[in-house]
Amino acid sequence: MADSGVEVDADRSNGGDGSTSSPPVMNNRNLPRANTMPGGTENVEISEASSTWQQNLERSETERRKKNIQTGTQTHLFNDKISDKKKLKMLNRIATVKDDGTVEFQVPSNIEPTPFDVGSEDLHCEAVDDEPLELTDLQCVPPLQIVILIVGTRGDVQPFVAIGKRLQDYGHRVRLATHANFKEFVLTAGLEFYPLGGDPKILAEYMVKNKGFLPSAPSEIPVQRKQIKEIIFSLLPACKDPDMDSGIPFKADAIIANPPAYGHTHVAEALKIPIHIFFTMPWTPTSQFPHPLSRVKQTAGYRLSYQIVDSMIWLGIRDMINEYRKKKLKLRPVTYLSGSQGSAADVPHGYIWSPHLVPKPKDWGPKIDVVGFCFLDLASNYQPPEELVKWIEAGERPVYIGFGSLPVQEPEKMTQIIVEALDITGQRGIINKGWGGLGNLAEPKESVYLLDNVPHDWLFLQCKAVVHHGGAGTTAAGLKAACPTAVVPFFGDQPFWGDRVHVRGVGPPPIPVDQFTLPKLVGAIKYMMDPKVKERAVELAKAMESEDGVTGAVKAFFKHLPRCLPADVVPQEASSSGFMNEILSPVKRCLGCS
Repeated sequence: MADSGVEVDADRSNGGDGSTSSPPVMNNRNLPRANTMPGGTENVEISEASSTWQQNLERSETERRKKNIQTGTQTHLFNDKISDKKKLKMLNRIATVKDDGTVEFQVPSNIEPTPFDVGSEDLHCEAVDDEPLELTDLQCVPPLQIVILIVGTRGDVQPFVAIGKRLQDYGHRVRLATHANFKEFVLTAGLEFYPLGGDPKILAEYMVKNKGFLPSAPSEIPVQRKQIKEIIFSLLPACKDPDMDSGIPFKADAIIANPPAYGHTHVAEALKIPIHIFFTMPWTPTSQFPHPLSRVKQTAGYRLSYQIVDSMIWLGIRDMINEYRKKKLKLRPVTYLSGSQGSAADVPHGYIWSPHLVPKPKDWGPKIDVVGFCFLDLASNYQPPEELVKWIEAGERPVYIGFGSLPVQEPEKMTQIIVEALDITGQRGIINKGWGGLGNLAEPKESVYLLDNVPHDWLFLQCKAVVHHGGAGTTAAGLKAACPTAVVPFFGDQPFWGDRVHVRGVGPPPIPVDQFTLPKLVGAIKYMMDPKVKERAVELAKAMESEDGVTGAVKAFFKHLPRCLPADVVPQEASSSGFMNEILSPVKRCLGCS
């Protein structure tokens, strides 16, 4: 894409095709007609009036440009009368996909953020039932068959395992549909499993190489499209086909999904069932911070960044979505860019993070909830190796350093930097070898322990500070354990979490992995050893103790369910296995449908 900013193309952005709809500015030579005004006007007065009028016109033109940069681009991107080709040209003019896969665009430095308008076109802010989560009655919902559609790595799947288990506790049948690699993980947790397309290892490698969802080079596009198409075309069977192992019938009454499942809302439309989107990173436009996959420094561009990233993703997958709608869902193709990858914009969203870390933005409406981090208790059943326990108890608490399953470009060099930084700062350290190949030491060191994967909710409690990639789940585990946190982001939402940690005062500024150096790591460790940083980490951890993100997610899901559920909400197979049809009558009255 051409590397041109909004500032250069502000005039052209109004028409989308190089034209402008602004009225012509009147020429000064037309102004002397004011001499015919009653009482007469001296030439100097005319000149002053001319100058003032011209200034007002210029000021009006400036204000118009400011508004167009923020609202005009959005309006044209979502205008069904403008062709995709022109929309792509518009995006090419105002945005650039960088080598790290993020979207960069600029707005003029003198532009101020547009105040939030409740009456704006953002359908997320429609007036709906704003009942607090605390008042949601979890017992007041009939037994449902719920499918959870999740695309991503184990860190993406794990929160939804916890949510699914809690839904089961309230008598609902839950199928978690995700990649085949996680079948054992899901089944061991006691949930039903159904395979989705796509390989998380290929997805992870792609994401690390491209730093996000957007391909940074043309050669990467076929890889991304193949994975996405496999995922999209596997969604409908996951919602309605029998269990692949037992043959037990299944028909979803409701869908929970994360955004990378892309075709989720289209399946919900075809099946005429409600859907709720949950995610661990911001996906709803806000003026408080930019889209995690974008690069924009000016606050005036924060809200627009969501529309731009969304538009780029949608224009890249629209053909696959429409093929799926026509061939599999028997729906009419989407002929317009409606946001959220061509889905209805009023779908409820729940965000899985602590409001004590990132409060809910004021410009998010009542259909948006921040529910808290969702933890899956793994520590209670974990038996640590005796050798590890003895090493931990033999000295001061260590600093944890690890990047999980993310590939590291130069593992030997990074290992050397880590060991030297620990020596310089006088700290003991645990290095998680992970998939990146860290920890190949020339000779063992008493102050360094090499470790394979261990449940973070157990391990971080043994540490004084943590250094990691900044995944949402790993970040949550470190903060819950009151550990000062240094984030070394690789891609995606990881820079966002690094920034949030630093803004909250519980960690140093993030160190991008390609800027990982000895001086910066030494500085980060010293920053985390400051007693004031530890105090803030303890304060945040205590605040998070009062949160139950899993229950919050379940309450948010039920709060936004339609008040009148269909009469056949309890399927025959559920009824024959012990659920009584009679339950529907009191439940419908309870939901206000009597």
